[in-house]
Amino acid sequence: MQEKPLPIYVVHPDALVAAGIGALLAARAEFDVVASTGCASACLSRPCVVVSDYAGGIQLAKVQAAAGAAIPRILIVTHHHKEAHVREALDQGAYGYLLHDCTADELYDAVRNLANGMRYLTEKVSKSIADSISRTLLTRRESDVLHLLAGGHCNKLIARELGIGVGTVKTHIKGLLTKLDAKARTHAVVIAAERGLVDPGVSSGLPIRARNQGVLVNA
Repeated sequence: MQEKPLPIYVVHPDALVAAGIGALLAARAEFDVVASTGCASACLSRPCVVVSDYAGGIQLAKVQAAAGAAIPRILIVTHHHKEAHVREALDQGAYGYLLHDCTADELYDAVRNLANGMRYLTEKVSKSIADSISRTLLTRRESDVLHLLAGGHCNKLIARELGIGVGTVKTHIKGLLTKLDAKARTHAVVIAAERGLVDPGVSSGLPIRARNQGVLVNA
């Protein structure tokens, strides 16, 4: 006797996107799409597959982890494709990761994999993660310095902000240039932005996200 498929919830803040994904999945008899909603509360009480946007999927995983409950098999569908975004989602507990330009067939494959207890990463995302494996992660302090560099801070301001010496700042910058394979400070910021390690246009200070995203740094 064939086992009943896990229920599938589509949790997305954009009602049109939620309806579109829900309709695509509901058209396949193999899927048990029980809800298409912007509210995650209905899908927390039993094992299920949740198709979500980036922020919503990570928040759902955090809520479940904080409550000591099982994290649903979360499939994130998003436009965020940079290494840091993907690593954070996977580290928070997402099972799968798709980009907005995926085909309907790829969406089906991803949901099917998650329903069967397997993971799924779209090809572009898989390559990004594979490329990052050989890279040396930044330390937490190097990440702090990097974000301040991206905000246009000079060495003295960075030292004052972090409560360290200017010589120590120079040491961290040297480490950044080596790890990012950059030729200069501005080059390091450009490379970091391309990888999603800093947000383009950061004006000043240390974003809270930089301190909380363990996927970006090693303590």
